[in-house]
Amino acid sequence: MAVLFDPFRDLDRFAAELMDTRNSPRLMPIDLYRDGDHYILNADLPGIDPGTVDLDVDGQLLTIRAERTVRGREGVKWLAQERPSGSFLRQFTLGEGVDGEKISANYDNGVLSVMIPVTERAKPRKVAVTANGSSSTQNQESIAK
Repeated sequence: MAVLFDPFRDLDRFAAELMDTRNSPRLMPIDLYRDGDHYILNADLPGIDPGTVDLDVDGQLLTIRAERTVRGREGVKWLAQERPSGSFLRQFTLGEGVDGEKISANYDNGVLSVMIPVTERAKPRKVAVTANGSSSTQNQESIAK
């Protein structure tokens, strides 16, 4: 059996071990977009027990916490262990135009989806334009006659 030696892979692993503190929170990758009257935040949390997911809104701060524990039997000799375990944390500052009271979340297939509704006052609206004290629709009607 041939064994390949890749010094860069080993250097990356060594650097990751040096900078890895087991108690520090891990980062979770997200997608964030607006769909109509909601912002949708999708966070990748594969292998997370949904019971460990905690979503808090404190004023304008949205915090997502989750915990992944290593699943293995006692006495197992690991050959590779690259999937991060421990605490995951992400915080977002909510803008003035979102309704923090109506935020909802769903966890499905390793993805946490957070729906953040837009407030009524932040939604796009038409503004009536007036000229000489009358609305523009009235002026158009009088011109057509």
